[in-house]
Formats: sequence, structure tokens, C-alpha cells
Amino acid sequence: MVPGDILVVSEGQKISADARIIAGEVEVSLSTLTGESAPTTRSGEAVAASVPPLEAADLLFSGTVCLAGTCRAVVVATGDHTELGRIAALSQVTVPTKSPLEQQVTRIARLIAVVAVAAGLAFLPLGLLAGLSFTSAFLFAIGLLVANVPEGLLPTITLALAVGVRRLAARGAIVKRLSAVQTLGSTTVICTDKTGTLTWNRMSAVAIGVAGRQLDVSPDLPPDPDVDALATALVSCAITTGTGVATSSVDPTEQALWEAAHTLVRDGAERSVSRRLHVYPFHSEARMSSTVDDTAHGVTLNVKGAPEAVLARSVCLLDRGTERALEPAQRSAVEEQVSHLAARGLRVLAVARRSLPDRTWPKTREQAEHDLCLLGLVALLDPPRPEVREAVRICHEAGLRVIVITGDNPETAREIAREVGIGDAGVRTVTGAQVDNLSDAALTVLLQPGQEVICSRSSPEDKIRIAAALQAHDEVVAMTGDGVNDAPALRRADIGVAMGRSGTDVAREAATVVLTDDNFSTIVVAIEEGRRIFDNVRKFIVYIFAHAVPEVVPFLVFALSGGRIPLPLTVLQILAIDLGTETLPALALAREPAEPGIMAEPPRARHGRLVTGQMLLRAWALLGVTSAALTMAAYFFTLQRGGWYVGAPTGPGTPLHQTYLEATTASFAAIVACQVGTALASRTERVSLLRIGPFSNRLLLGGIAFELVFSAALIYVPVLNELLRTAPLPAATLLFIAPFPVVVWGVDELYRAVRRRSVARVADPGPVPTAAREA
Repeated sequence: MVPGDILVVSEGQKISADARIIAGEVEVSLSTLTGESAPTTRSGEAVAASVPPLEAADLLFSGTVCLAGTCRAVVVATGDHTELGRIAALSQVTVPTKSPLEQQVTRIARLIAVVAVAAGLAFLPLGLLAGLSFTSAFLFAIGLLVANVPEGLLPTITLALAVGVRRLAARGAIVKRLSAVQTLGSTTVICTDKTGTLTWNRMSAVAIGVAGRQLDVSPDLPPDPDVDALATALVSCAITTGTGVATSSVDPTEQALWEAAHTLVRDGAERSVSRRLHVYPFHSEARMSSTVDDTAHGVTLNVKGAPEAVLARSVCLLDRGTERALEPAQRSAVEEQVSHLAARGLRVLAVARRSLPDRTWPKTREQAEHDLCLLGLVALLDPPRPEVREAVRICHEAGLRVIVITGDNPETAREIAREVGIGDAGVRTVTGAQVDNLSDAALTVLLQPGQEVICSRSSPEDKIRIAAALQAHDEVVAMTGDGVNDAPALRRADIGVAMGRSGTDVAREAATVVLTDDNFSTIVVAIEEGRRIFDNVRKFIVYIFAHAVPEVVPFLVFALSGGRIPLPLTVLQILAIDLGTETLPALALAREPAEPGIMAEPPRARHGRLVTGQMLLRAWALLGVTSAALTMAAYFFTLQRGGWYVGAPTGPGTPLHQTYLEATTASFAAIVACQVGTALASRTERVSLLRIGPFSNRLLLGGIAFELVFSAALIYVPVLNELLRTAPLPAATLLFIAPFPVVVWGVDELYRAVRRRSVARVADPGPVPTAAREA
């Protein structure tokens, strides 16, 4: 198609170009563009040029669906020039930034590289000054550099994220970028669409009004002739495909009415019409539709439409099964009931009937739709998903704000937000037009921390501005959505979350996370998983960093002694530790379950550090120093048992060479033993290991078992002895090293116990002194 072509549109068709109607009238669903679930009527009537395109009553848009009616329209735009193409262009201009984890890992990698190279270069002259030969000093510098670089850190982080992605996929969230898992854990604000995200994107009848009474739509209603009459009329005038099943080409309102009718109809009431004789389709001016049906009681005109339109044409009211004249007082009561239902954000329709004599019907609707008997009101709602309220509660408990950004009307959006618990402590509602008139500073004030907001009648540009305003104040924004109109904001946000089932291809392409179950609560699961992964990354960083100290200290002892104390550890042994024994336990720590209360903590700041000073203090000063002391103790214990004294030669061919090999092997085995204790200690950051269970992480137990078997192979297999310059250890040395894991874990357990008591004292300072109370 090209502009100027004539497009013929009929019910059930997907519109493939932007077009202006020249004849006919249709109802279309614009939910993919506007987010509004209610269908809109489009006809060839002229509209003012100043009306925004999406509100122009004579325009059709590419990507939308015709729900009812037929029309002819002239194509005005195709491809990139359509409204759909304009939104796609907005998606392309927004470039996603690096996630917080990517930024932190980049910073850490650079820091480690600088520290390692600087340490190697700085200690090279130190070795020379200590009396080492250039070869020995160079070996010393290389050893320091290797010991300071945690070779397994980046692969472990990558594999931890990959495991998290797999876990999320099993729970309904497909993550397209590994680092997005951690970004979810850093989320501080969720900007969510309403239609299809908080709700089902499907209309449902929730209440009826008959003879001044308001009743919930339920199959358990007691026998009532007024309800039976209303249900019978709804069965007759609900326009379905004729099969009585929900299909995508049927107006959601008609589906809701049909389902309500069959919920209300009971034994003894008429369940279906015998034959439909004629249909007066919905018209925007009449604001109603009618069907002429051949029933057991004769030919009947059944009408449904806007309450004010049906009420204006009604002369009587069904009350207790009897048609009574519609007095002014009763008319006012019906109008008040309509206002009450509309204030709850419900879409209200009125239903009426009229008997047609002689089994004939007028040719025009004006002749048919008058002197009606009002049967009652039907209130419709696109209902919230049942699990959303609990998900919102967990979000609030975790310190997350939920902001609703929707194209629907304010009343409906406010009611849905109230039902799911958004804004329990106060919520402000604004429209897209009001957001357009706000400056960036005013928008920032509107979105201030602690304030939940509902933005209705919003445009794609509004969503992008809101996301940018939140990000400017260091908020980590997760933007959810399912329509084409959500795509630019999904790409602009820190984390875009699209609905997989009801979402459009454009939205899924723009998003970073796709929910396969379209379940808002899955976002909460993903956030918890992100927090768990971040905590676990910190755990294995502590685990990996702790081993840098016992790997560096032997080289310092060697250098500071001027070579009089032989080198307690070789470079190859360090590599065997960093790439062999260390990796599997670190990966197992990445699978550690979430610590208790992880979702009761406030979100991390956008620029919060992955590695903190407290972590380094624990890793280096506590676990590292303890491990280094034990390692050197094992080294000197083995040397002393072999008769070594300070300055004694230990090179090849000397009497103490075998003792030296056993001593370096003891240093290696001691570091491995300390790794076991460090791995157990690193499993928890706050609570006691006894509380979460020492044996609850079976993968870690398996990693430790592999670590011990691998180390035993390096110590006792002759071929590996030659490669790594190791030697078999006697039983006395093994017995000396055996308690090391418990010692390392016990020291850290005492440290965490002291920290818990300190935090408890800060949280509960105790009773106020009597003098202070009196003052």
C-alpha cells in the first residue's frame, strides 16, 4: 500500500496502515498504542485540525484491530511515517546505559589491574634492596602480581549471572542481558502500565443495578425476576461471533456482557434466543445498539447502551417483575446510581427492552428505540490480576515505589490502583496533558521520593520524561508494559519488562526482561532474585579476596628476609589455587539461597559500591590475616620438623630440598584448608551459619569435596608433583592443618556475632534514664 490507496476495513481485521475514514463506522481497539482497554468508535465525520491524532475520530492506525463494523478509508501514512513507526523511532533514539553491575565490575577490574601492576613494580626494587638477585626479585614481583589478581572473579560473576538467568526463566522471566538480573535487584521504582499488566486487558461485569438495588455479578444470587429479565436481555443483545466463546475479534465489552448474562441466568430463565431477526448496530450518535429477537414471549427489541441515552428513551422500569411508570424520582435514583458506579472507575451500560407487536420491526432505529422499559444497569471493569495486590505489598515492604503510567482514564486508573494497594499512603493523579505542561523541575517535585503517582492519558513521550526524571535523581527504574506505546520507555528505563503473552513484538524487542506468564508478581520474584545474586556476588568476592593475603604474605616474608627464608609458595601453586581449587566453591556460593529478610531491606543506591570497605576489612584483615597466619604456621612447622634453620640452603641437591618441597606443599594445603573455612564463613553476611544450616548448600559441599580431591591429586600424584614442585605430606602435617577450616570459620562467626550485637544496641538503645524521662 501507498498513501492514496483505498483501504476496506471489516470486523476482525488488523489495520495495516494509518488511514482516514471516508465512509462507514467501526469500533477499534487502540490498546497497543494508547494502553486503554475500552474500544473507541471511528467514523468519517470531520474533526478539527487541532485534535491530536490518537483522539481524531476519523483516523485509523497501523497495528490496531477492528472489533466491529465496516468502513472505507484512504491511506495517509505507511511504514516509518505511521504512528506505530513514530513510536518505533522513539525506541531507536533511546540508548540503554550500562547496568550498575557492569559499571561496578569495570571499576573493580581496573582497580585490581592497577593495584597488581603497581605492587609488582614497586616491590621489584624492594627485592633487590633486600639482597635478592635480579632473577629472584623478578620472580618475587611476578608472584605478587599473580597473587593480587583474582583470576576466577570475572568468570565466576558471569556464571553466577547465567545461573540466575536460568532460575528466572524457570519462574517465568526471560532475561535478555545477563547484567539485567542484578539491575532488577537494584530497582527502586517500578513504572507500570495498567492495561494488561496490572489488569487482564479483558472487560468483566462486576455489578448490576435493578430496581434501585445494586448487586454483585454472581451465580449465587437468590431468585429474582428482575435479574432474570436482565440476564435474558443480555443473552439476546450481546453481539458475539455466534459461538458464545471469547475470540480476539469480538469487542471485549460484548464478551463481558455475554459472560455476565450466562453467569446470571438461572434454571427457568431463557438461556438463549430462538432466532435473531435484526440488528441495529452501535452508532456514536445514538450511543446504543439493539437486536430484534424472536423469543418464546414474542418478538422483542433488546437494547443496551450509554445510561443517559437509554434512560432518555425509557418510559417505564421493571420492578419486582412488573413494569411500572418511570417517575422523576426513580429516574433521578437511576442517574445517581450511574454516577456512583462511574466514580468507582466502572464503565456503566443500561439495558432495556420493548415488545414489538405483529412480529414486525421498524426499518429505522429511530422508530424502534423508544418507549423502552428499563431493565437495569451493568457495570464493567477490566479487573486487576488477583496476585498483583500481594506483589505490590511486597514491593512496598522492600522499599520500592510503584508508579502507574497508563493511557486509560483517571477514574479507572485510580480505582485499579486502589484495589491493588498502590498509593495506600496517599497517591496523586495527573494526566498526560498536565505532565506536558510541567517543567523538568516541577516533574521532579511531582516524582519526589516516597510519592506514588498515577499518570493517566499518557503518551510515549510522557513515559520517557518520567523515566529520565527519576534516573536524574539516581533512581533505578524498571518500566513494565505490553503495547507498542511502551517500547520507547522500555528501552529508556534501566530495566524494561515486557509482557510475553499479551505483549507486542515491538515491546518484547525493546525490553530487557520478558515475562512469559504476564504476571506482575513475577517482577517481584525477579527483584528478589536480583538482590540474592548481588548478595551472593559479594559473598564470593569476600571468599576470593580473602585468599589474596595468604598468597601475598609468603612473598613478603621471602623478600623482607633477603632470601634467608625460602619462598613459601610458587607461582604455579598460586595459579592452581586461583583457577583450580577456588572456582567451584565460588560458583556454589553463587547458588546460595537468599538470607532471611532480604526483601525487607531498602533498595541499594544506584551508585552503591559492589565492594565496600567493610567487605575488604572482613576479607583482608580478618579472614585473610587469619589464613595467612595459619599458612605460615604450617610452612614453618614443616621446615622445623625437617631440621631447617634460618639461612639454611634448600635448593636442588641440598639435604633440605625435600623438606622445602614438603613445606611449600604444606603452605598450599594450608591455603586450601583455609579456603574451606572461608567458604563456610562467606555463606552469610549477617546471620549465624548455624541458623541457615551448615549443610544446606549441597553444591558448596560438592565444591569443597572436589577442592580436597583435586588438592590431594596435586600432592600425591607423582606426575603432578613434578609439574607443580609439590611433595607428599606426612600424617603429622595433615593433622596440624586439619583444624584450619574450623579456626577460620570460628573467627568469622565471632566477628558476625559482635556485629549483630552492635546493630541490636543501635536499634534498641535501652531504657531512657529517669532524669531524661522527667525532663
